[in-house]
Amino acid sequence: MTKPPVPGTPAAKQQITVEVDPGLRLFVAHERREGVTALVTDGVSTLGHVVESLGVPLTEAGALVVDGVGVPVSHVPRSGEHLVVRAVERPQRVPGAPLRFLLDVHLGTLARRLRLLGVDAAYESEDIGDPALAALSARERRVMLSRDRGLLRRRELWAGAYVYSDRPEDQLRDVLGRFAPVLVPWSRCTACNGPLREADKDAVADRLEHGTQAAYDVFAQCTVCERVYWRGAHHGHLETVVAEAVREFGGPDAA
Repeated sequence: MTKPPVPGTPAAKQQITVEVDPGLRLFVAHERREGVTALVTDGVSTLGHVVESLGVPLTEAGALVVDGVGVPVSHVPRSGEHLVVRAVERPQRVPGAPLRFLLDVHLGTLARRLRLLGVDAAYESEDIGDPALAALSARERRVMLSRDRGLLRRRELWAGAYVYSDRPEDQLRDVLGRFAPVLVPWSRCTACNGPLREADKDAVADRLEHGTQAAYDVFAQCTVCERVYWRGAHHGHLETVVAEAVREFGGPDAA
């Protein structure tokens, strides 16, 4: 049995083995991606530090299992222990607040598609910096979505998730499959995230070009930025995005 270090003296080195879930191995250095990795820890660092030292953001780590028993991230490993780092279970539940997202500057298309489906998705169109984003996530209790691993490691984040793909259609499927948000298509402004309401044609006439007034009769308007929406030339593409998402992930129009 390993004895605790005497106060004021260096902690003894501890040798452990680590096995990372296959879905998380993209974060790990190439030489550590296959099978079991042997690590020497300093006898003080927690499993949270160990996992992050491997390159895995804690937002992506699910259960941590030591010798077959689940342990918290605060567990300090001891020599001979075998750690298994599992991926987050899906769908992932975010306790304590309505499910809302915050996306960084690189995920504008994903933000607009989430809003199209009625998902509350705040988006920073300018790079305000990681500290400000993390503080905003905490203040508004929003899940930070990003491909920036450094941002996801910031301690002040309320919650976060790594976006695994760089293709918007795959990003959308990833987020919907991971968090299972309630889908209410056509209920949010894709420009500012505000709620939409039905709009009388005469009431928004001054915001429409003459051709639009003549061709369309059904309109919606954002209650925040007052942008007006109608079923224009691009509506068919948007309907396809909505239909595919609702068919796979559910919503009020799902069969």
